[in-house]
Amino acid sequence: MRIRRTSHEPRIELIPLIDVMMFLLSFFIYSQALAVRISVVPMELRKFQSAQNAKPATAATISIALDGKLYYNRIPCDLVEISGRVAESKLEDPKTIVYIAVADGQGTIDRAPVMQSIWDKLRGCGLQVNFVGKPIETDEKAPPATTIAP
Repeated sequence: MRIRRTSHEPRIELIPLIDVMMFLLSFFIYSQALAVRISVVPMELRKFQSAQNAKPATAATISIALDGKLYYNRIPCDLVEISGRVAESKLEDPKTIVYIAVADGQGTIDRAPVMQSIWDKLRGCGLQVNFVGKPIETDEKAPPATTIAP
């Protein structure tokens, strides 16, 4: 038994090819129209002037060294002097931010009570107090650390 097949000559359909070419052409023209930068547009911009430049917030740093010594803005001080120096900084700029930093490593004394004493002295000072340090590498499943607000 013979199967009859009709013989078709291979041909290239031009209509779908023209459709695809028009689509690509319109896509590239549209993307070029959206890619125009604002600096290319000729426009007179309004000039603004302020009375003074913006300045960053004043910061004060309290550092606790490995041996338990305290430093206020890199100047050695005692625990009893901390609240007075912070009060001076607050008089200079009421928006001062205080940062408490603990040196990384094994210290000769336990620095947790020192840090707690500093926190107790600064709790009612009316300034923002932050603890700073390196982030702890945690598992992805562990919840994120929370911040302590005064």
